[in-house]
Order: sequence, then C-alpha cells, then structure tokens
Amino acid sequence: MGILEKINSPKDLKNLSLEELRQLSQEIREYILGNVSKTGGHLAASLGAVEIAVGLHYILDCPKDTIIWDVGHQAYAHKILTGRREEFKTLRQLGGLSGFPNKDESTYDRFTTGHGSTSISLGLGLACARDIAKGNEKIVVVIGDGSLAGGMALEALNHAGHIAKDILVILNDNEFSISPSVGAFSKYLNRLITNSFYNRAHKKLQNLVKRLPRIGGAIYELARRFEEGLKHLIVPGAVFEELGLRYFGPIDGHDLRTLIPTLKKIVDFDGPKLVHVVTKKGKGFSFAELNPDKFHGISSFNIETGEPKQQAGDRITYTQAFSNALVELAKKDKRIVAITAAMPDGTGLDAFAAEFPDRFFNVGMAEEHAVTFAAGLAEGGLKPVVAIYSTFMQRSYDQLMHDVCLQNSDVLFVLDRAGIVGEDGPTHHGLFDIAYLRHMPGMVMLAPKDEFELKHMLEFAVDHKGPCALRYPRGFSNRPTDAYSCPLCNQKVDLYGVSHEHKNGFLSSDIELGKAEVLRQGKDAAIFALGSMAWASLEAAELLSKENIDVAVINARFVKPIDEALIEKLSKDINKFITVEEGVLEGGFGSFLLETLEKKGIKNVEVHRIGLPSEFITHGKREVLLDLYGLSSIKIAKAMKEKITKGQGAKWQK
Repeated sequence: MGILEKINSPKDLKNLSLEELRQLSQEIREYILGNVSKTGGHLAASLGAVEIAVGLHYILDCPKDTIIWDVGHQAYAHKILTGRREEFKTLRQLGGLSGFPNKDESTYDRFTTGHGSTSISLGLGLACARDIAKGNEKIVVVIGDGSLAGGMALEALNHAGHIAKDILVILNDNEFSISPSVGAFSKYLNRLITNSFYNRAHKKLQNLVKRLPRIGGAIYELARRFEEGLKHLIVPGAVFEELGLRYFGPIDGHDLRTLIPTLKKIVDFDGPKLVHVVTKKGKGFSFAELNPDKFHGISSFNIETGEPKQQAGDRITYTQAFSNALVELAKKDKRIVAITAAMPDGTGLDAFAAEFPDRFFNVGMAEEHAVTFAAGLAEGGLKPVVAIYSTFMQRSYDQLMHDVCLQNSDVLFVLDRAGIVGEDGPTHHGLFDIAYLRHMPGMVMLAPKDEFELKHMLEFAVDHKGPCALRYPRGFSNRPTDAYSCPLCNQKVDLYGVSHEHKNGFLSSDIELGKAEVLRQGKDAAIFALGSMAWASLEAAELLSKENIDVAVINARFVKPIDEALIEKLSKDINKFITVEEGVLEGGFGSFLLETLEKKGIKNVEVHRIGLPSEFITHGKREVLLDLYGLSSIKIAKAMKEKITKGQGAKWQK
C-alpha cells in the first residue's frame, strides 16, 4: 500500500517524515496524471503545484486555516489531500467532482473560483473579517505569475500592504527558473531573514533605534533603506517591498526540504508576506513539461504518447475556423490587429501571432485593459480584433460601455466559448454575453450557425464600422455531415461543404446587417434559432414534420439588430413564434423578439422562449448538458409540440 492510500485528510500528513512527504508528492503526481488522462482537465498547472499543496497542508491546520487557490486550475493535489481522493476519479463528470475549487463540494474550499486575479482580494477580506472577530486563523493565497499581472491582484496587493493585515501570499512562478548565482545567495539570505532569532533581534533593534531622541527616526529610516537597497540588489522583490509586503524568495517550489521550513517560519510572521516560489509547469510528465500550453486544459489523452484519444478527423472547430479566416483576412487588410488576454492558443490567435508578430498583442490576464487598449488602437486607425472567452469578457463590462460603445470605437469582439462549455462548469459557461451586450448602445452582435457561416460573419464584422461582437460555442458545430434535401428546391446538398446556396435562403453566405436567413418554410409556427441552435432547430422541425406539424426555421444570425422586417412579414401568416438560444432567457434574444413585437404593435403572435435558466449550470459534457437543459434537437421538438398542440404527446422517441 502506498502512502497516498492512507491520506484521508490533511491531518494524516502531520506525522510523515520528509522522505515520506516526497514519496507522497510523487504518488499524487502519478494519481493526477492517471486520472486526468481519462477525464481531461487542467493538467500542467496542477502537476507543477503538488509540493506547494503538500507543504501548505503539512504546516497549516485546515479547514480552520484557509488556502485560496487563484483561478483554481492548480488545485488538484489540494482536492486529493482534503478527503476527495476517491471522488477525484469523477473529475469534471456530471454529478462528479468539479475541476475547480467549489464551496459546495468541501469545507476546505472557502470559495468557488475559476477566474484569475481574485485570490488576494478574497484573502484580504477574510483577514479583515478574522481580525474584527478576534480570530487567529491563517489566511494563505496561492497565485500564479499570470494572475498576478491582473489589475485586481495588484490593487489587492497595494491594499494589503497599506492596511498591513496578516496574510501570506504564495507567488507560484512557473515561467522563469532561478539562475544559479541568484538562487544560491537567495537561499542563504532567506535562511537568515526567516531565522526566528534574527527577526526578534531585528524588531527589538527597530524599537530601540526609534526611541533615540531626535535622531532615532532618521537613523532607522537610513538603516531601513540600506537594508532594502542591499536586498533588492540580490532578490527581485523590490516592488513587493515598496507595496508594503515582506518578500521572501525565490525558492525552489519542488524542494520540500527548503519549502516546508521556510513556509513554517514565515506563516507566523505578523503582517502581509509574499513568498516567491519557482515551479515547473507539467512537472513529472515530459510531454507537459515540453508543451505546458498544450496541457493547460486538455481532453482525455494517451499517457505513453501525450496525444488526445479523440481525433477530430477532417472537421475543424469554431476556434480553428476563426483562426484560419482571421489570418487570411489580415493578409489583405493591414489594419487588422489581434488582442487576447493570456489565451493565444485557446482563442486560436497563436496562428495570427506567428504570421503577424508585430500586429499581435497578448496583454496577459487583464481583460479590462485589453478592451480599452483596443479602443486606443481603433482611434489610431487600426481594426482591433479582441478574442476573449465569453465568461472572461464579463470582467470588462464598464470598459465595453464607456471606452468602446460611448466612443463608437471600431472594435470587433470575438467571444469564444459562448454558451455551455462543458466540463469546466459554472465559472466558464458563457451564458450571459447576450444579456450584457445586447443593451449597449451601438453594439452589433452576431452568432453563426456553423463554422462556415462564422467565416462569412467575420468578413462582415471586419468591414463593419463601430462596436461589434461575434459569439460562438466551444468545439464543433452540430451541422449534419451527411447529404440533406434543400427545403427550397429539394436538391440533395452536401452540408459539410458549402456547395449549394440560395441568395435569400438555404445556406446563403450573404451577411447583411440585421438580416436573418430562412432555413425552412412552414405555416404552423416559426422558430427563430440563434447561432448554435439553428441546426438543432432544423432537425427538430424535421421531427415535427413526421406528425404533420409544419414549422418554419429562421437562422436569426443577428442578436442585434433583429430582423424587424421578417418578423412583421411572418406575423401576418403565423401566430406562433418560438425562440431558441444557448444563453440565459432573461435579457436574451427571445426577450428582444418580444420587445420588437411590442414596439411594432403586433398582438396576434404567441411567443414561447427556449433557452437556459438564469442560474449557475453545473459541469459535464456539453452534449449532455444541452440535452439536460432542453437544447438538444429532440428536446426542442418536444417543447415546440407542447406549445403548438397544447400538450399532446409525441409519437416519436429519442
């Protein structure tokens, strides 16, 4: 039996020897690798943070003491050590363990997290609450070098230093290694400054010097500056010291012999402290060490080869389609520049960066800055394309409103991962972008039904003048790959290759501002389907046709402006409209259609909306969640029949 099998809570670490802790770290690393290769997940970051988790749980008394993991994609070892070892096999599966810290999952997780740069603010708030309550628990936050660059993290550091609360910040730096000369002296210096005798003497000397009549304050300030100046020549902690935090490091985050004694001493020091720990992302798995970005978030893979188990074949994802199309457009239009916030691979902008390095900007985990920076680029005559996941664009609400829309800036926002993303769960689902962008003055918003329409929409959006947003989901479209009859001419068409088009109908590639596309004619009801829901709604209409229910299907194309002319035209012959969208219903596309009917004074149409509830949706496979929430083709058909026939049951089954 290995050591890991005996660990059911952090208390089981307390009596382990250093050698046993090292062995435990290796067993945890192997356990993470074995399970994530089956479930997928955030592998590289968690492999790199194993010893940090082991060391912290060894010296702290959790859950009385608190560890906050920024973002949380490095917290797998923490989960395993806190009583969730067996549940870890269900990672990211529906009904299983979350891929991020989750306060509803364990008392060891104080917060549900998934976005970056939040940990220091959360920890500082806990520290202030502790002091008001006269508590003595320890508050430790673990933040990566990427998250530390976010404005919110720097604001929190500034505040922490200003109010001098007792909090320990672990800076997990997995980008740079320690140079030999700096590392050797740094270890010596840290042994000195973490020594309890040194710190007691240091404090007594401070008090003595300060009490000297008239000159005590000046001498103390001179000595303090000399000490800091000497230290800053050797260790890279000047900025933290200036912000009011005591800086320690850098130290090797995989060396438990150094890490544990250092943390054990520092955690008892009063005031705000920062320990700079250097780790290797993907530690212990060669493929992840060599390609940490590839293994940041990954689906199931083969441990022996590092290759994904599921191959895409000839199909391309929405992200790949965007990447390819933007590069081609940028070759023709030198105004195009691209911006992302620490996600060049995830957004597909890595190809753009390789082709046009001088026209690409990765601003780090700073979405607010990315948006306002883009407004500045636009004012300078360029065409900025800002590619950010839908869930992370939420962080830039004021910048979108004040710095882009108010200025009518010519900026294109590309919102990847819009809708249900799947296994990453509630912090990553992009359910709210329609609601928070639709009401912004001057904003145009599009949603393609598949990867081919995305290309045409991107061409339109680049030519459009003013704020514009293009949203699409994660992964592949649900466009059928087999032959299908065109409802306008009954000719067989290849839906996987755009080989059959009508100017104002099926598979039309023409994108005109505010104009929808009629996919299917019908007389009993009209479905207005947005983006990813277009093909599912078309399949639903075919199911209904088997019961002689004739439904028109409209590919809305635009969230805003909505096709008012088509709505008016259809309302003359059809009295039932159904909207289908992969977003929250409150403030969504269906709400806009209702508002349009009211605006036009159309009272004869009954409207039913199909979409997502305004709640935080759990994690699980995307297709499973879509079906669970009524957005699969068969669930859409059942809901439509319920509305059209007033509750008659369906004759067909899934």
